[in-house]
Amino acid sequence: MAARRIVVFPSSTELGPALAHLVTSRAQKAIASRGRFSLGLSGGSLVSMLSKELLALQELDYSKWLVGFCDERLVPFDDCESTYGLYKSKLFSKIDIPESGILTINSSLPVSQCAEDYANRLKKAFPDDALPVFDLLLLGMGPDGHTCSLFPDHPLLEETEKIVAPITDSPKPPPQRVTLTLPVVNSARCVAFVSTGGSKAPILKEVLEGREGPAFPAARVVPTNGELFWLVDDPAAASLTIQVERPGAGAKL
Repeated sequence: MAARRIVVFPSSTELGPALAHLVTSRAQKAIASRGRFSLGLSGGSLVSMLSKELLALQELDYSKWLVGFCDERLVPFDDCESTYGLYKSKLFSKIDIPESGILTINSSLPVSQCAEDYANRLKKAFPDDALPVFDLLLLGMGPDGHTCSLFPDHPLLEETEKIVAPITDSPKPPPQRVTLTLPVVNSARCVAFVSTGGSKAPILKEVLEGREGPAFPAARVVPTNGELFWLVDDPAAASLTIQVERPGAGAKL
């Protein structure tokens, strides 16, 4: 189990380029060793940050990228709640990535069938793995400590059989979603949380310093054989008392 690295930046302005470097460096490493880079994306503020930073790197070759989603809302792709829809408008439509390189849900299916269908798509994309092993998962965290669509005290936290699970009672709208399960998340070669803003400070302290055990879903993300990063800004880290890294400008992870 790799050590957790908590890396604090003065603001999201400095965090963004470091996140982009983490993505591109892991992409180079994966393509060199396995011929492909598999990336799992999350929504929220990550969409704008990642899209801006990757678009600034105009020389990137996306032809060997495979992009999936850590969770997705069961809404049409043109709905403002669709994570894929947001990435399509802000990033995918502006880069040269083949359609076959983007794994989306079938949003026309009922939620249970949608989860099963997405699981099958992942199994086809990762035929040699018992569980899909992503090279990098980018995660966010809600003010309740949820990540992906895995919420506190929800039965899905104990799911061990399914790789993708449906959720019909999300406490955060929209209620119907599909999500990667913890066994898949913890199988990734690298996981990076991005958490910014002062509103995240109380829950970040609980998740990273809490003595109650892994009560929060985000605290249960502990890659078995992979790297774990927490990339946060000063406002989010304001309450932390544990040791953190504070790299200078142009930091490379």
